[in-house]
Amino acid sequence: MPAFTYKARNPRGELLTGSLEGGSSDAVADELMRSGLTPVEVRARAGKVEAQKLFGAYFEEKVSETDLMLFARQMASLLKAGVPILRALASLAESSAHPAFRKLLDDIREGLSAGRELSVCLRKHAQVFPPFFINMVRVGEATGRLDEVFMRLFHHLEFEREMRDRVKSALRYPAFVVSALVIALGVINVFVIPAFAKVYKSSQAELPLMTKILVGFSQWTVQWWPFLLAALAVGGLALRWWRRTPEGRYIWDRWLLKIPIAGKIVHKAALARFAKGLAMTYQSGVPIVQGLTNAAQVVENAFIASRIEQMRDGVERGEALTRAATTTAVFTPVVLQMMAVGEETGELDRLLFEIGELQQREVEYEIRTLSEQVEPILIAGLGIIVLVVALGVFLPVWDLGSTMLRH
Repeated sequence: MPAFTYKARNPRGELLTGSLEGGSSDAVADELMRSGLTPVEVRARAGKVEAQKLFGAYFEEKVSETDLMLFARQMASLLKAGVPILRALASLAESSAHPAFRKLLDDIREGLSAGRELSVCLRKHAQVFPPFFINMVRVGEATGRLDEVFMRLFHHLEFEREMRDRVKSALRYPAFVVSALVIALGVINVFVIPAFAKVYKSSQAELPLMTKILVGFSQWTVQWWPFLLAALAVGGLALRWWRRTPEGRYIWDRWLLKIPIAGKIVHKAALARFAKGLAMTYQSGVPIVQGLTNAAQVVENAFIASRIEQMRDGVERGEALTRAATTTAVFTPVVLQMMAVGEETGELDRLLFEIGELQQREVEYEIRTLSEQVEPILIAGLGIIVLVVALGVFLPVWDLGSTMLRH
């Protein structure tokens, strides 16, 4: 258990210092208060704790999305059956085979025992529980429908995982074909063309322009390949770092929506997440402005999230939801029409769920027909590359063969 140093004042106001072991700084502060001291400062002890955090981050098993889904589903069942929340958490901790998740549940239970709200305890573990999850739990606490909220969170997480898996599977085939093509071109460029270049050099013949370009690029690659690999590695790390910045992620996600074929899938998947996320929050009694904030956190696209926040600002100024959505230019006419009907009939949550189902079915259709859409583009690209390589490599060979036959 990690150690913490503390500064605290006793009932006479005297400043005391010392060290205690505890699961967290809050747990140490609670222990001090139970002993009659008022904590002033609690810090993790340098050295050992830092090493534990450093190596624990690599070797400790992380809490997975499946664990989070099971937690939401089991909490919904236990709370609906009337089990007190502390006993429910203790039961889940005892039955969990995941050490990290068991430790997390024990820490949440300690926080609840100290009088904190469940949403506050979850916020301490923001690396496990996303903001949308925490906000929904807070709504469940305020409305007294925590069991319903957990069940909706389970369905939402299940839907999120399904959409993410479908999008990944949609992009896997094109990525595999392009990667294989790049590897094949690399082998041709490094091994095949240099072998033909030796034949061309010994013949002393005039080479076509295409062959000169291919041979020159091949020689440059063979000579500078260490620097080329280093540049690719540095460029990849720089791109990864840039994508993690707010501006970089915004630009990248906006560009991602413009990619032919794949952009449509990403766009429709984001709209499905938005519609179902907003419907769930609205159905749980969350105000529409807060619901839009929560929905922006689940679309997994920074560009669309910024447009949803723009939409939220419009609703705060008194605009209708459909009118504010129209100004964002990211919603399709069908989605806007269904939102308008939902506002007019007072069944916005039902229509939003239908929008989510509609977008999900369209994503499934796009994925099923992905190979039919991608194959012509890949075949055309492959044909062009094969034609260029064939003309550049074999045209001089044919010329040499014709010259030898004439002689």
